[in-house]
Amino acid sequence: MPVRAATLEDLPAILPVLRADCDFYSSHPPDDGLEAMARAAIELPDDQAFLLVATAEGSDEPIGLACCWWKWSSLRGARIVFLDDLYVDPGHRGAGHADALIAAIAERAGAGGAPAVEWLTQHHNKRAQAVYNRVGAESESYLEYELEL
Repeated sequence: MPVRAATLEDLPAILPVLRADCDFYSSHPPDDGLEAMARAAIELPDDQAFLLVATAEGSDEPIGLACCWWKWSSLRGARIVFLDDLYVDPGHRGAGHADALIAAIAERAGAGGAPAVEWLTQHHNKRAQAVYNRVGAESESYLEYELEL
């Protein structure tokens, strides 16, 4: 499955994919905020953030994406990659695009010295959990808390 780094030229195609991901989670961030986030992930050096896109065979059009940020982990005493968004267009699911995106993330993270990639998913997202289990990821028993400001 083709996976590559996103470019600024991809932004018009990336934004609807990000919006679909937000819609799945019933989240409604402003379009300018999504664009700023995607632009930052593309423009920042790879040791701070990266945005990968999956494309269908024979096309350069993004049909899936993974947005990742580097962060320090006190529990690991190292910088790790945090997978913030992973989304594949429903019409292209089941073909291995999510697996390919995760493999590409792991490759970049490992090349950058990260001992791990971490991410969150909702308890009800069984389809995503099946992908994560299939690629060898393990879930933790931590609960996510969020303080709205």
